[in-house]
Formats: sequence, C-alpha cells, structure tokens
Amino acid sequence: MREELIKWLESNMGTCPYNYYFGIDCPGCGMQRAAIELIKGNVLESLQLYPALIPTIVMFVFLIFHIFLKFKDGATILKYLFFFTVSIVVISYIVKIIQNQI
Repeated sequence: MREELIKWLESNMGTCPYNYYFGIDCPGCGMQRAAIELIKGNVLESLQLYPALIPTIVMFVFLIFHIFLKFKDGATILKYLFFFTVSIVVISYIVKIIQNQI
C-alpha cells in the first residue's frame, strides 16, 4: 500500500505557480518531494530537500493534541514552534536563493 501511495504521489505532484509564472522557487518549493522522501524513510534526503517539513509536521501534530488535550502552556509552545518553523523556512529559502545565484 505504501508503494502505491508513493507511486501515486510521484505521478501527481503539483506544479508551483510561483515557479511557473516567475521562474523562481517559492519558499515552499521542495515540500512535496521532501514528503515523498520522508514516506520512503529517507529522512536525510527529506531534510536536504525541505528542512522545514519535519518541524512543520511536529507543529501540526502538537496543535492537534493541544486542541483536544488543552495543554497548560500549549499556546506558548505553539508560538515558539511556529517561529522556529518559519525561521527555518526563511533561512533555507535565503540559502537556496544564494546557491542558485552562484
């Protein structure tokens, strides 16, 4: 079943409209490929393609648990997880832009 899901995901990857119209990667480019690599079990490859994927998943899983379990400091933890994840997205995007210009 996992192999079928991977095949389906690989054959139905969406096109980035930002890249399509402007020819520049967006801050989310690479997330689909990183998710596929993560499903395959290739954690390092996933991190190389999109470093913010795992923190994003952790943040959303924590959010779901917080909604149902009402953690005492859950909102504060979510705020820090959000800023951490956004920081990774911004830093990795800047690095990607610099690498593409060199």
